[in-house]
Amino acid sequence: MIRFGMVLRYILLLLGALVFLFPFYYMVVGSLQATPDSSPAGAFPAPGNLTLDNYVAVNERINLLQGLVNSGIFTGGVLLGTVVFGLLAGYALAVLSFRGRGTIFALVLLVQVIPFQLLMIPLYVMIARNYGLSDNYLGMILPFFISSVAVLIFRQYFLQLPKDLFNAARIDGASELRILWSVAIPLVRPALLTVVLLTFIGPWNEFLWPFLITKEASMQPLAVSLANYISSIAASTANPFGSLLAGAVVLAVPVVVLLIIFQRQFVSNDIGSGVKG
Repeated sequence: MIRFGMVLRYILLLLGALVFLFPFYYMVVGSLQATPDSSPAGAFPAPGNLTLDNYVAVNERINLLQGLVNSGIFTGGVLLGTVVFGLLAGYALAVLSFRGRGTIFALVLLVQVIPFQLLMIPLYVMIARNYGLSDNYLGMILPFFISSVAVLIFRQYFLQLPKDLFNAARIDGASELRILWSVAIPLVRPALLTVVLLTFIGPWNEFLWPFLITKEASMQPLAVSLANYISSIAASTANPFGSLLAGAVVLAVPVVVLLIIFQRQFVSNDIGSGVKG
């Protein structure tokens, strides 16, 4: 009975995985079809109907490589600011004692209830008109450079660390930055990877702000380029359905690869093992 239950559980898990993976499989297969087939039979096309012409058609119109580079620069800048300032702010709110710490944490929570769409107009006026950063990587990155979600995640992880670790490091003469770098960060690696993945997905798929701040096609991230392609060019191609799926595959592949590489890292560290006795 125990073995039967385990087999049944694995069968159900396999069926659930297939259900969730089927849309991704259909996206890849649809992007390779020379003749589109939207029926259920299109999920299993004949080998002769598979081609890379859809990727070539998209690349001829919007330059996939340039879009990927722009998305990478935009996402990399956001990741850098989010991780650095998230670690510093989270550490300060969790470990350091100073006047107004509770008020600052309340403000961080308050930021969560303000939708970004409400801030877009003043941000656009400030960044594009006052600072002149339209069609500029810095103009795309600045509104997302600090993430309150990252601050909250790091703060909660730092609160779980034993206080004896920090006290012992201070007795040895370590500065707060040294404690953060050598003691705290190695113990909150799951939080660091979580923040990196969550932050990566956001700017990588971001459309609205880059669409507002960029007018030059050579500066637009891939998500914006694909949206422009869908609205104005796709209908004129020989296989619009396949071309759209080809662009979606190119946009989705980096996120999927990143998740596959780091999925095993999402395990909790034994933070209590750092304290003996």
